Parts: sequence; structure tokens; C-alpha cells
Amino acid sequence: MKPLFVGIAGGTGSGKTTVSCKISSFFKDSCEIIAHDSYYRDRSDLTFDKRKEINYDHPDSLETSLLISHLKELKKGKRVKIPTYNFSQHNRSEEVVIIQPKKIIIVDGILLFENETLRNLMDIKLFIDTDADIRLGRRITRDMLERGRTLDFSLNQYLTMSRPMHLAFVEPTKKYADIILPHGGENILGIELVISAIRQSLKK
Repeated sequence: MKPLFVGIAGGTGSGKTTVSCKISSFFKDSCEIIAHDSYYRDRSDLTFDKRKEINYDHPDSLETSLLISHLKELKKGKRVKIPTYNFSQHNRSEEVVIIQPKKIIIVDGILLFENETLRNLMDIKLFIDTDADIRLGRRITRDMLERGRTLDFSLNQYLTMSRPMHLAFVEPTKKYADIILPHGGENILGIELVISAIRQSLKK
């Protein structure tokens, strides 16, 4: 079984995970989601304070080559062991998640289309286009509630790293998208159109 790869990119807090889950719910057991965020590099050689200083919005922070390797294995019908990442510790954990090949593999991440080899593996490329102020609010809320960050840390990280990297590496990749979806998970009609496109691709 050769999976259909659906790539979902967009800025931090744009709604990629929400859209991924809504699409996945339509296909249930035939769909699997892989987050590019799971492939942040192992930084066990650094102290916690040093790990906090890393620019996690830069492409070099991700082990994209490993993700590419895993997707190629899934395309061959083989299972893979996906790493997991502990955001509160700013480091890769020892746990792995076993992913089996499915009809549909959704891959999401802010830098998903930045790497040419990675984006060329995607059969359908979707870019979530959400206003910057909304994305910032979502990011701060997520950082504080889910990742143990302070307001000052989250805001400073956004202004000094996330926003500049978005302008340099994320926003320019919008041109590679097959579909641009405004407003993220709130765009019900847009999501329905994406689901229809996936169904048509599966028929081919």
C-alpha cells in the first residue's frame, strides 16, 4: 500500500494541528498524523539553560533528514519509529511512537515546505494562512498552558526568533502550496474542499 502524503504547513499557531485532526477524523483508521516537531534534534549534550537559547524556528533545529527517511520507509510499506519531543525540557525524549503505513499520512510543521526533498514527497501541499496577531495569541496560550513557559519567555521567543524565521523561511514557502487555507480550523468549507481533494487523489 503506497500512502498518500498530505503536507500541512503554516506559521506557528496557525491551526495546523487542528486542521490535521479534522481531516484525520474523516478518514479514521485510514489516516495517521506525523508532526515535524517530533524531529527536533537531540540536545542532550547541552545544559537546560543552553537548550532554552536555541532558535527552534530555524530549519537547522530539526532533523529533517530522519523525517525524510521515515516517509520513504512508509512509502515502501514499512513501519517506522517516530521520535517524541519534550517541550518543557527542550529536548528529545527516550520514547518513540510506532507508525504503521496507512492510506493517508498527514505531515504537519511550520518548515515542512522549506526543504525541497521533503516538500517533493508530499502529494498534496496545504498552507494554513492565519493572521499574525491570532497566531501570536494562540502560541502564547499554548506555551503557558502546555509547555510550562512564562509569558515573558514566550513573547521574547516569538519576537526574536519565531517572527523573523517566519518571514525568512515559512511565509516564502506559501508559493509551493497546492491549496492555501485561510483561518485554519475555523474554515469548515475549506476543510471540506481539502477532504474532497484527498478523496479524488485516493481514487487515482
